[in-house]
Amino acid sequence: MKITKVQIVKTQPIKKKPNWYPIFVLIHTDEGIVGHGEIGLAYGKAQSAGVGQGIEYAKMLIGKDPMDSEAIWNMLHRQTFWGMSGGAVTFAGISGIDIALWDIKGKYYQTPVYQLLGGKSRKKIRCYASQIQLGWGQKGYRHIEPEEYAEATRQAMEAGFSAVKVDPIGIDDQGGWMEWDTRGLLRNRQLSLIEKRVAAIREAGGEDLDIIIEAHSSTDANTAIQVGKALAPYRCFYFEEPTQPLNSDMYREIRSQVDIPLAGGERIHSRWGFRPFLEDHSIQVIQPDLCNTGGITEGKKICDMAAVYDAGVQLHVCGGPISNAAAIQLETVIPNFIIHETHEYAIVPENIALCKYNDQPENGFLEVSDRPGIGQELDEDILKCSEVYTIE
Repeated sequence: MKITKVQIVKTQPIKKKPNWYPIFVLIHTDEGIVGHGEIGLAYGKAQSAGVGQGIEYAKMLIGKDPMDSEAIWNMLHRQTFWGMSGGAVTFAGISGIDIALWDIKGKYYQTPVYQLLGGKSRKKIRCYASQIQLGWGQKGYRHIEPEEYAEATRQAMEAGFSAVKVDPIGIDDQGGWMEWDTRGLLRNRQLSLIEKRVAAIREAGGEDLDIIIEAHSSTDANTAIQVGKALAPYRCFYFEEPTQPLNSDMYREIRSQVDIPLAGGERIHSRWGFRPFLEDHSIQVIQPDLCNTGGITEGKKICDMAAVYDAGVQLHVCGGPISNAAAIQLETVIPNFIIHETHEYAIVPENIALCKYNDQPENGFLEVSDRPGIGQELDEDILKCSEVYTIE
C-alpha cells in the first residue's frame, strides 16, 4: 500500500468562536483507504503555521507505505531539522499525520485502533465538563458571580457529569478575560472572589463532585501557592497549569506548599519534554494532547513512561471531533488513565458538524465505539466550504 495524496483542510471559523477553526489531515492510499488526523492548533495564534507545517510534511509522504508509521514518525522527527526541537507547530504537524496513519491501520485490519494498541482496559470512559466558567450549554457567556458558577455546576451535573473543570482566576470582577494582574501576589479581593467561586461549586455539587482547577498558566509560583492554599478546604481533584508550562522547578516548588495534585502537559511536546516533570515528580497528572505532542505513536510512549513514575493521565482534548476520537482510542487502553476531557467546544453544534459521528457522553461516560480506525471521519460537505491544500 502506498500514500498517493495528502490533503490539509483548514475549516472555517465558527460564528460564535471567530478564532476557532480546526485543521485536519486526510491521507489517501492506492487501496482507497483514507486516514483522518488533526493538527492540534485550532485556537491560539498558530493556525496558519500549522497549515504550512502540514503541507511541508505532506510532501515527504507521497509514495511511502502508510503502515510504516514508526518509520514515518522518526523521519519527520529526525530528518526535518526543526522536528527535534519539540516545538508546538512542528509536533502538531507530526501529530496530525500520525493519527491519520493509525486510522489507516485500523481500517486496513477492520478494527478499532485501541485493539492495535493493546485492547480495552475499560469499557466506558469517565468524562468531566470542561471550562464551566464559560457556562455549560451557554456558549461565550463569562461567569462573574459565584452563584453563576454554582448554576453552571448544576447544569453540568444535570447532564450527567460527576466532575467539572473551572478556571476561577481567568475572569475578573468586570467580566474581562485574563485582564487581572495575577503575578507577584494576588490582592485579597481577588483571592476572595476566586475562593467564593470554588466554594459555590462545591456547595452546588456536594461531596460526590470532583473539581479540577484550571489556571491556564496565568499565575506564577507565588500566586499559584496563594490560590492552592485558599482552595485546600474544597478538596480539589487537581490543579492544572498553575505556572509557566515548561518550568518543572516551579511546579515542584508549588507542589511542596500546596496540598492539591498538580497537572500539566497540553503545551509540553514529546517524551523529552515530559521527562523532567516525571523524573522530579513535579506533576502528578500529565495532560499530553495527541494532536500536538506527537500523535498516537508518541502519546502511547509518553503515557507508558508516566506509568513508571506513578503519574496519572488525562489527555488534553480541545479541538475538532478527530482529536476527541483519537484520545478515546488511547484512553481505552492505558492503565493509568484518570478521566476524559469534554470541552465546552465539544458540544458546540458547528464543531460537532465537522465530522460524521457525534460521540458525546451519556450520564458522564463515553461508550467506546467499535468503528474501525479511530472511529471518526471528516464530513464530506465540510471540504466544500474549507480551504483544502492537496499534495500528490
